[in-house]
Amino acid sequence: MLGLFGTLDLAARSLQTQMTGVEVAGQNLANINTTGYSRQRVEIETSPDITSTIGPEGTGANAVAIQQVVNSLLNSQIQSQQSVSGYWNAQQSALQSAQTGLDEFLNGTGSSDGTSGSNSSSDSTTSTGLSAQLSSLFSAFQSLAASPTSLTARQAVVNQAQDLASVFNQVNSQFNNLRDSLNTSLNSNVSSANQLLSDIASLNQEISSAQFSGGTANDLLDAREQDLENLAQLTNFTTSAGANGAVDVSIGGQTLVSGDQVEDTLQTYDAGGGQLLVQTATGGVPLTLTGGSIQGTIDARDGTLANLQTGINTLASTFITQVNSIYSGGYSLTGSTGANFFTGADAGDIGVNIALVNDPSLFQASGSATATGDNSVALQLAQLASTTQAGLNNATFGDSYSTTVTDLGNALQTANTQVTNQTSVVNMLNAQRESVSGVNVDEEMTTLMGFQRAYEASAQLVTTINTMMGDTLAMKTT
Repeated sequence: MLGLFGTLDLAARSLQTQMTGVEVAGQNLANINTTGYSRQRVEIETSPDITSTIGPEGTGANAVAIQQVVNSLLNSQIQSQQSVSGYWNAQQSALQSAQTGLDEFLNGTGSSDGTSGSNSSSDSTTSTGLSAQLSSLFSAFQSLAASPTSLTARQAVVNQAQDLASVFNQVNSQFNNLRDSLNTSLNSNVSSANQLLSDIASLNQEISSAQFSGGTANDLLDAREQDLENLAQLTNFTTSAGANGAVDVSIGGQTLVSGDQVEDTLQTYDAGGGQLLVQTATGGVPLTLTGGSIQGTIDARDGTLANLQTGINTLASTFITQVNSIYSGGYSLTGSTGANFFTGADAGDIGVNIALVNDPSLFQASGSATATGDNSVALQLAQLASTTQAGLNNATFGDSYSTTVTDLGNALQTANTQVTNQTSVVNMLNAQRESVSGVNVDEEMTTLMGFQRAYEASAQLVTTINTMMGDTLAMKTT
């Protein structure tokens, strides 16, 4: 039999157990707005029975652990989807910057001439950039062909050509600046990833120490989960369970965190031409990444944006070559010939012949040295607008540029769609996790009231035993 003292001990353990429950419920309520917090619950077990003449007799209950309410599978899925989201967010940001650099409005439901059309699947351009400048220059050539001796028409051609060259230069400069900006972003993301790896290793050490000594590390586990999800936004990785609750982290097949040690870190390296890629810092092993903003930035820079800049440069170089080949055979009002209209090789350095800028009468619009009113060269230049070019995949200048911009529009539309889809997926997973691990005020208040009532009952038991012990002592003294 427990007796009075045994029953008093049972009541005391019950008081402590119910108090622990109150504390845990209070902790949950206090952290209801804490990002990444997983609700906790107290694990209560029956105390060992004792043998009595009438059979096993209970001795109360003990609080044996404070457990997190988590779903490891959901956490793993969220990490994976965060990596996909980081990839597409980086793509979207880079492509939007490229659109700004082109100074073109991209519309996923328009037709090739900028009018609306619900049956078109390609992006259209409403242009204030290269498209408009090309069109204006061809119009200026046409106007000059109509008035081949007009100095005003010649000046208009020169001015428009300067505007076109300036836009080519600006676009090329913007793409160079964008590439530099993406490289800076890569370095920043790599530094952030290294800091997270260091934090994860430190948390591994604290978690292992707590669990090795028999304690709990719920808040530390939450902090590590947040670091892992932040790392997933930067790059995809795999984890494996280590000793005493630690996790090992591998990126690109290379183990970077093992227990409480950072085995290696990430760094960028120049693969040539300013093309920054990622490798391990100590081993120098190039890494093939599969997700996260780091790889998303690399793929945008070396994929769509590189193709876009190449397309613009090809357009500019072909335009320079074709215009100069026609123009150089013409004659000016003074009879001069053989000069080039454009200088430079591509979008980076295209310019208008400075002699022509200073004296528009030198424009070689005529096909004859003696027939100053001849417009054959100016007419040929105007006809370039509708002439297909072998160097542009047998497209005209306008169509080639439209295709280049459409490719950007399609890539941006894909990125926008993927970002929208991933946002929905991540929100859905977070909602599922919130239903499992999130703090519900009504539930916690109900739990709190239950522990409160149990505490009051246990206190009443202590009071009853105290009265009975007093009665027993009184009986002894009488």
